[in-house]
Amino acid sequence: MEEKAKIILDGKTFEFPIIVGTENEKAIDITNLRSETSYITLDNGFGNTGSCTSGITFLDGETGILRYRGIPIEQMAEKSTFVETSYLLIYGEFPQRQKLDEFAHSLKIHADLHPDMLKFFDGYPTTGHPMGLLSAMVCSLSGYYPELLNTEPTQEDIRTTAAELLSKVCTITAYTYKKSMGEPFVAPRRDFEYIPNFLHMMFSSPHQPYKMMEEVVSALETVLILHADHEQNCSTSTVRLVGSSWANLFASISAGVCALWGPLHGGANQQVVEMFEEIQKAGGDIQKFIDRAKDPKDSYRLMGFGHRVYKNFDPRSKIIKEKAHELFAKLGIHDPLLDIAVRLEEAVLKDDYFTQRKLYPNVDFYSGIIYRAIGIPTVMFPVMFAIGRMPGWIAHWKEMKENSKSKIGRPRQIYTGERVRDYIPMEQR
Repeated sequence: MEEKAKIILDGKTFEFPIIVGTENEKAIDITNLRSETSYITLDNGFGNTGSCTSGITFLDGETGILRYRGIPIEQMAEKSTFVETSYLLIYGEFPQRQKLDEFAHSLKIHADLHPDMLKFFDGYPTTGHPMGLLSAMVCSLSGYYPELLNTEPTQEDIRTTAAELLSKVCTITAYTYKKSMGEPFVAPRRDFEYIPNFLHMMFSSPHQPYKMMEEVVSALETVLILHADHEQNCSTSTVRLVGSSWANLFASISAGVCALWGPLHGGANQQVVEMFEEIQKAGGDIQKFIDRAKDPKDSYRLMGFGHRVYKNFDPRSKIIKEKAHELFAKLGIHDPLLDIAVRLEEAVLKDDYFTQRKLYPNVDFYSGIIYRAIGIPTVMFPVMFAIGRMPGWIAHWKEMKENSKSKIGRPRQIYTGERVRDYIPMEQR
C-alpha cells in the first residue's frame, strides 16, 4: 500500500504522496496542496523544501556524507581529475578513455575568447570586482554563439555550450587577473591540460613561462573537485530557477555567478582569509576573537565554521586541510596565516560553545589558504569558486532541461502588507 501523509485543515483530511529517494530520503509531495486546500506552505530560506528530484549529488548533513553520482567525495578527491569529475557530473557516468580525451580536447579548442570580447576588459575598471566582469562576460557569450541559444537544445548543443563555459571561464578569470595587474594577456595553449593551462594564463608572462609544479596543480585540482557540486545550494538553485523559464545556459550560469558572489556563499573563503589577516594584525591573539564570537552582545562571527546543511563535519574540510598542509610542506612555505588557522581550529574544537552548536570547520576554512599559497589574490577567491562550481551548474541545468515534468519556478508568498485602501490625491496628503 502506497504510503501517504495526512494533513487536517478546517476539519477536513487531505492525503499527499510520500516520495522516497534512493538513499531513503523522504518528502511529502505537496504539488497539489494549494489546488486542493487553498493553503500553501511557508518555509523561510527553503531549508525544509525540496524544489526538485535530482540524480547528481547526494548530501547527508547529519552524518557528513557527500557523493557525486554515488561516488564518495573522498574517492573523487583522491583518484579523479577535475575534467573527469566534470564529465561525471554533467553526463552521469565515468567516460571511457576515448570519451574523456575527446572531452578534454574540446576544453582546449574552446579556450580562446572571441577577439571582440577582449574589448570588455578595456572598458572595465581595474578596481572592479572580478565576479561582476565574469557574470557580464558569461552572459555576453550568448551574443557570440547565438547558434547555441535553442530553447530545445540538442545534445550536441549542450556539449558545445558546456565546453565553451568550462574552458572560457578560466580564460576570463586569468585575463581579469592580468588586467588588474596591468600585465599583458597570455593566450591559452592547446598542448596544456585544463589546470596547467589556467596556471599558465594566470602567471606566465610573454618572456617568462610559469614554472609548473605538480604540487600546485594537484592542490588546485583537489579544491576545484571539492567545489564542483553541492546539491541545491543558493547558486545552483538560482541556475535552475532561471533556467526553468527556458533561459539559455549562458544566461542561467551568469545568474548563478551573481548568486555565488555573496559573502554568505562563494565569498565566504575570502572572508575567512580576511579574518586570519585581522587576527594577525591584532598580534595573533586567537582567544580575543573567540571571546568576541561567544559574546551575545557582539555581532562578530568566526568565518569558516558551521554550515547550513552539515550538522557534523563538512567531509570536504578534512580533505582540504590535509591538502593545504601537504602543499605548504612540499613547497617549503611558511605562512603565518596557516599557523593562525591551525591554532584557531584547535581552540574552537576544544570549546563546548562551538561543538554544542555543531560549528565545525567547513571547506571555506582552508581553501583560501591554498589559493593564497598559489598566488591567487583574495578578491579572486569567489571567481575560483565559480570555476569549480561550473560543472555542477551545467549538470543541474541539463538535468532540469531533460526532465519533461519540470515547470517554471514560481514560489508563492504570504502577504503581510496593507489591506485595501483608497488612493489619496497629492493635495490631501
